[in-house]
Amino acid sequence: MRARAETSSIDRMADVALRVAAALPLLLLSALLAGLLLASPASAETFACAGKNLLAELAAEDPAALEEVRRKAGETPNGQGLLWRVTRDGLAPSYLFGTMHMSDPRVTELSDAARQAFDGAERIVIETTDILDQRAMAAAIYGQPELTMFTGSETLADHLSAADREIVEAALSARGVPFGSVKKMKPWMLISLVALPSCEVQRSSAGLPVLDVKLARQAQEDGKELLGLESAVEQLAAMASLPMELHARGLVETLSLGERLEDVMETMVALYVDGETGMFWPLIRAAVPENDASEGDYAAFDQAMVKARNGVMAERSEPILEKGGAFIAVGALHLPGAEGLVELLRAAGYEVEKVD
Repeated sequence: MRARAETSSIDRMADVALRVAAALPLLLLSALLAGLLLASPASAETFACAGKNLLAELAAEDPAALEEVRRKAGETPNGQGLLWRVTRDGLAPSYLFGTMHMSDPRVTELSDAARQAFDGAERIVIETTDILDQRAMAAAIYGQPELTMFTGSETLADHLSAADREIVEAALSARGVPFGSVKKMKPWMLISLVALPSCEVQRSSAGLPVLDVKLARQAQEDGKELLGLESAVEQLAAMASLPMELHARGLVETLSLGERLEDVMETMVALYVDGETGMFWPLIRAAVPENDASEGDYAAFDQAMVKARNGVMAERSEPILEKGGAFIAVGALHLPGAEGLVELLRAAGYEVEKVD
């Protein structure tokens, strides 16, 4: 019974982890908003994270489930590795690098191989260069308010049952946030804000950059060409395109986790550091109850936030790759899978080999 209860707890966190992982581009937005509260400079090590690695918990409580996760991860094409060399005859090598949009020092410190690839590149490419310009980000948010806020008389309360509203109000109140102050925010906007672990919020408030921003700033300091594959508006629109009911469910489940959400993020960081990109989805879906709602949620997130954007990123990367000498850094979730960037670039005629 204990094992079953623990597994159920992990299942719920896995379900929410999907929403967190799918919202990764918006963590840049959260970092920007937190960065407006600049505090005294501090090192990333100053802010300790309290989360626990759920892999260890799963190994102790249900090793068979963990073995199944590893088996499925092993079946994921290109599911191990963060740095990939991209070549074609007559072109200088380029590199594809998977990032995590966080300022955790375990994430922001590049491996020797990644550092060498970055230093040798002529041009650096990130998901969107809008993250470097607060005015551009503000323009993206306020220029199309319907992407992030309810307009007219509609509010978040219109999309919550009485029971769910009680959960949301209580969870927000515990964070010192009155429901009335955020009721005009779209659910995914709130998720992107509350999903950040406290240590990440503290680092962002101290002005410490997420990995993507750190790479972009270094590129500018080094005089390298800096390019983006998407605009902030496109990222916002992708998230806003998902059904409101799905967002509302995600918000309730995320807030219901409370402090345990930090365990989810700690687990994602641990997987990232080990380069286990193929573990993301199998772990997230480890034993999620099978029902029409969850299956539909997965499909919608996967299509809008991963597969569709993979296609756009691959298409926009090609003219850059044709010049050679590029270092393309995008969220690690976009690399693995049959429709991941590694396979899409191979289909476009490039040789793509794992480096690290």
